[in-house]
Amino acid sequence: MIATRCRQISLLLFSMFISFIGFLQMFERTWGGFPARYAGILAIVAALFLVEWGLLLKFQPYASQSILPAVLLLTSTGTIMIARIDKSNGTDVAFRQLVWVCVALIMVALITVFLQDYRLLRRFSYVSMVIGLLLLLSPMVPGLGKQIGGARIWIGIGGHTMQPGEFAKLFLAFFFAAYLFDHRDQLAVGGRRLMGIQLPRMRDLGPIIVVWIASMGVLVLQHDLGTSLMFFAMFVSMLYVATGRKSWLGIGFVAFVAGSLLAIRLFAHVGYRIQAWLHPFDPTIYSMGIGGSGQIVSGLFGMASGGLLGTGLGQGHPALTPLANSDFIYASLGEELGLVGLLAILVLYLVIITSGLITAMKIKDGFGKLLASGLMFTMAFQVFTVVGGITLVIPLTGLTLPYMAAGGSSLMANYILAALLIVISNSANKPAADVSSDTFRYAALTALRDRDREAGATAPERKPRMVHSDESTSKGSTS
Repeated sequence: MIATRCRQISLLLFSMFISFIGFLQMFERTWGGFPARYAGILAIVAALFLVEWGLLLKFQPYASQSILPAVLLLTSTGTIMIARIDKSNGTDVAFRQLVWVCVALIMVALITVFLQDYRLLRRFSYVSMVIGLLLLLSPMVPGLGKQIGGARIWIGIGGHTMQPGEFAKLFLAFFFAAYLFDHRDQLAVGGRRLMGIQLPRMRDLGPIIVVWIASMGVLVLQHDLGTSLMFFAMFVSMLYVATGRKSWLGIGFVAFVAGSLLAIRLFAHVGYRIQAWLHPFDPTIYSMGIGGSGQIVSGLFGMASGGLLGTGLGQGHPALTPLANSDFIYASLGEELGLVGLLAILVLYLVIITSGLITAMKIKDGFGKLLASGLMFTMAFQVFTVVGGITLVIPLTGLTLPYMAAGGSSLMANYILAALLIVISNSANKPAADVSSDTFRYAALTALRDRDREAGATAPERKPRMVHSDESTSKGSTS
């Protein structure tokens, strides 16, 4: 056990060491020294990560130990690039980002300590649905929602803004997992076969039609192609995990393509993004003020100048690309870290996603299986859409890269996602003796509760029969 704990803490300490070297190199090249204010906040962040590791040992001893170091490396890499861009632009985004990291780590610690059983979330499935929809639609409230970059996905209070869709994905994942777990048998029943594909019954298409309408509503009302794709893909993937029927994947793909083609014809902003994707180097499209491809081409040239190994931290010009510290931070990192650095970042995401999918396969509880797979599919789709949009694999969507892009709401939501995955992995990795003990205890309490309920319901009927029996006995003895 001691050797295992030493290997676990060594992963975290090694991640901290790499992060420190990265900050030191960047600050020495751009600032000429390590700023004292950054040294203080980074020490606090490191202490919070160590505290979180200690809390995991006490409250979640069987949780996956590869998630926390991967999250640390992704966060530090993104913050290093944000601080490097701050020096070029004269801004102070990186320090605020580190403050949000501290807040996010405190929330992770609270979840680690107080959420011992993730199945508690199943009790609030419909409450989660209401909260998720309210968060998703809140940018449409007049006076509260704000339109930035052509998309109305922000809410603003004073000088502060928040992207509620990042938190909505968590609440909707809770609801989808609970709903699909309760109705998986009905959804798995097949209907007619068409061209060799087993189609679902028409009455079972209701949920996917509702989610399709909601996704198209986000696309139409908020002009946000990325969020629409993310929510619809999350639901369809969880539907496939719940039922095991490939026909749901085909229906979901056809439905989204049909909705996207319709949106291209009806809404100009969607058409602009498709044109910028298909013809990014066309002079007419490049020079367009709204919906042009100038930002995409700038990011592509930045990554091309980085080559295989990059220009080195602090030696490139990532600030030339618009939104270099948020939407296009992947392109900024490609310029200074090169193709090798970008592949290393993708490997870190792969570590988290693989850990989540392994947890989903190992856990025996159906709700936990759906929740873990849904959260991981959501992260995988988000990473794919961001990286694919920057590299011209798919049209640009406007989503942010988890743990790396500037923004407090995205950072906190994805840290909560990692905390939930850690809690679920603790149950999945728990030894068989502990699992059977917990299962037996839960089943025993349920049986006792049902017996007490039945006894309470039959008690008024039992008492008159007992009196009648006594009276008949006394009469018989008298005679």
